[in-house]
Amino acid sequence: MRQIVARNLRRIRGERSLTQEELGFRAEVNRSYISDLERGKYSASVEMLEKLARALNVDPAAFLEPPQKRAGSS
Repeated sequence: MRQIVARNLRRIRGERSLTQEELGFRAEVNRSYISDLERGKYSASVEMLEKLARALNVDPAAFLEPPQKRAGSS
C-alpha cells in the first residue's frame, strides 16, 4: 500500500507540474518529507493524505488507486 501511495503521489504531482518544494509549501510540510513519501520511506497518515489532496486539488482516494495495467500487457 505504501508503494501505491508513493507512486500515485509522484504521478499526480508530476501531472500538476509541481516540484516537491512547491507541493511542500502548498501542503505546509517539508520538501524532504514529500521526497520520503514518494520513495515509500514513510507511510502517510490520513491527515497527511488529506493535506496533500487539498494541495493537489484531488480526492484523497486518488492516492489509493491501484496501478493501471498498460495496454498490451497481461
